[in-house]
Amino acid sequence: MKKILLCCSAGMSTSLMVNKMQKAAADKGIEVEIWAEPMDKASSEVPKADVVLLGPQIKFALPEIKKLTDQAGNKIGVIDMMDYGMMNGEKVLNMALELMGK
Repeated sequence: MKKILLCCSAGMSTSLMVNKMQKAAADKGIEVEIWAEPMDKASSEVPKADVVLLGPQIKFALPEIKKLTDQAGNKIGVIDMMDYGMMNGEKVLNMALELMGK
């Protein structure tokens, strides 16, 4: 099962994105675990994921969190601001899958 972690500043709006992504995955018949956590939990959550997506509001943290993903051997990306604003779960899911090479 693929595991996707969304990291954000507080976890509020990102949990909406999780729901949209889960629906998109279900529509495509893809088994995936998606969850959202605030940035301050990244060090404990990053190792559990195959890919980490940062909310656009914390893209400044990319270098810091990339160190964690490099150690864990997983992928990282920043969610496009437009896709995030439009809550386009399908596009964000596709981005995560591309990062994982699936």
